Amino acid sequence: MNFAVLQFPASNCDQDALHVVQNVLGLSGRFVWHKENSLAGIDAVIIPGGFSYGDYLRTGAIARFSPIMQAVREFAVKGGPVLGICNGFQILCEAGLLPGALIRNRSLQFRCEHVFLKTVTRQSPFTHTIPAGKILRLPIAHGEGCYFADDPTLEQLEKDDRILWQYADDNGKLTEAANPNGSLRNIAGICNEARNVAGLMPHPERASELILGSTDGRLIFEGLAGWLEGRLAKAA
Repeated sequence: MNFAVLQFPASNCDQDALHVVQNVLGLSGRFVWHKENSLAGIDAVIIPGGFSYGDYLRTGAIARFSPIMQAVREFAVKGGPVLGICNGFQILCEAGLLPGALIRNRSLQFRCEHVFLKTVTRQSPFTHTIPAGKILRLPIAHGEGCYFADDPTLEQLEKDDRILWQYADDNGKLTEAANPNGSLRNIAGICNEARNVAGLMPHPERASELILGSTDGRLIFEGLAGWLEGRLAKAA
């Protein structure tokens, strides 16, 4: 299986994401520059964190027009898995591949710390191997990570079981104190209707090795790899 890690001007977590794919999971992966217009030979796409185009205008608002994003749309429509991390989540929302938007943190401050995540549903390629009841500990680093959507969208996300992760305390309880950015309903990550496109603000690639203090993020990548292996086997 072949992973693509997209690169935009000012991406800064692309190296970390590719490191996890190649050196932690032992899988094949390569960088794909934002000016490319093809994902031929690619089985999964990771849109990493960073500050694409310097976050000018709005986070992800310029990156959505990059040539590669049309290829990502076509890839997603065909069922290909796409994972957006931090700025990648913002880009997916701006591109219309995920609903809602990421706006300024409630505190109006950049937050760089570890948070706890409750996995709301295991019915997705990104969560299906996370042990039931396990609370993930992942780092965040963002200034515009507050998930916002209108009430009908939020209700639909809940109805369709498309909220993947919520900010919680270390016991899995949803509290205001555990919410680092003011996201509505403590939302930290969601998926699309087809469940093959997901975005989250925390950084699983920074929590995939013991030397970094947590391997919880590895569960997300391993789940995606396992799901993809099954998908490719069926296609064969």
